[in-house]
Amino acid sequence: MNLEAQIAANKTKMINDIPEGWVETTLGEVCKIKYGKDHKKLEDGNFPCYGSGGVMRNVNKILYDKPSVLIPRKGTLSNLFFINKPFWTVDTLFYTEIDETKINPKYLFYKLKTLNLADLNVGSAVPSLTTSVLNDVILEIPKNILEQDSLVQILTSFDNKISLLQEQNKTLETMAQTIFKEWFGKYQIGDVLPEGWHVGTLKDIIKTANTGLDAIKRAPIVDEETGIKCFRIQDASQKKYFNKWGNTIVEKKNFEKFKLMKGDILIARTGNSIGVNYFVQENLNAVFNNGLIRLRTNEKSNYSVLNMIITSDRFKKHIDSISYGTSTQPNMQINSLLNYEFILPPEEIQNEFEKLYELNITKQNNNHQQIQTLTKTRETLLPKLMSGELRVADALKAVE
Repeated sequence: MNLEAQIAANKTKMINDIPEGWVETTLGEVCKIKYGKDHKKLEDGNFPCYGSGGVMRNVNKILYDKPSVLIPRKGTLSNLFFINKPFWTVDTLFYTEIDETKINPKYLFYKLKTLNLADLNVGSAVPSLTTSVLNDVILEIPKNILEQDSLVQILTSFDNKISLLQEQNKTLETMAQTIFKEWFGKYQIGDVLPEGWHVGTLKDIIKTANTGLDAIKRAPIVDEETGIKCFRIQDASQKKYFNKWGNTIVEKKNFEKFKLMKGDILIARTGNSIGVNYFVQENLNAVFNNGLIRLRTNEKSNYSVLNMIITSDRFKKHIDSISYGTSTQPNMQINSLLNYEFILPPEEIQNEFEKLYELNITKQNNNHQQIQTLTKTRETLLPKLMSGELRVADALKAVE
């Protein structure tokens, strides 16, 4: 029996739209919703302090020490967190004291992820939630905790695999940076350099450096699928995968001129994310926004070396030194960026590094593909498992 048939069969077993063996309850009946507290007077420590965007800092005191789902009180109302270690949370987030005799804490997290909490917004200028509104949220859940546990186990297995692959990629990135420092960081500007080594600037290795398309007229973001993506600053700062970039409509001549190709490097040139960069690892059906600068190396230079240069701490300091404008909206000019100086070794060393880097990137790309496949499967299963359309036994068959 395929997945669609399993879902249809399960629907026939539902009584009053509630799956067989499930019960209707409310969020207020399975947990207490508590307010976060101000963190400003706390000293630095070892416990994570959460805000609406995630961990803000580590502090020396805890607000709660049991598994909890953190729910935004203000801001992006869909930005939920699950935490199972001692923590502190600020007053823009609620935390939950969960009755584990009624609901598995991680199950509650997954369940709330399927709800559109933005529909419960009671704010005007700033999206907001209240305890009274949240307490009345209706939940349909398995009465048997063991069934909840099994559903959590299925979804957590996907989360764990994704996390492992993400950690592998972080390790691969660190390895590349370590090798680059060992091979290329032996000398400083001002040192007497061996034969074949020389001081250069980005101008020496860059073929083209240009900003992208404006988002109003030439590359607007649209809801419908167009087959062309547009890379924006937020995609770089939030490290979004290609399939999560916005869809766009562009003229053919603009697509050809601004299409992203393997080896392109994009750097945010404005805003609070100035200097954030992205390395294009394969040719993409995508263009880029005018908040970014694209660097493309000339025929004699290696893009792997350029990527390592712009991800170095020294380059980040250069970005800080050439940024100008107000404190809320810094900007960067292309010419100032291209004046950056660095030391390059002989061409044979650069070529040898490029071979190692290509192997590294291939492993990262394979991991990225697995992550996207796992994420898509998890996102497909999540609402079906949380609604009872797909039961545990059927779900286990579906993921085999």
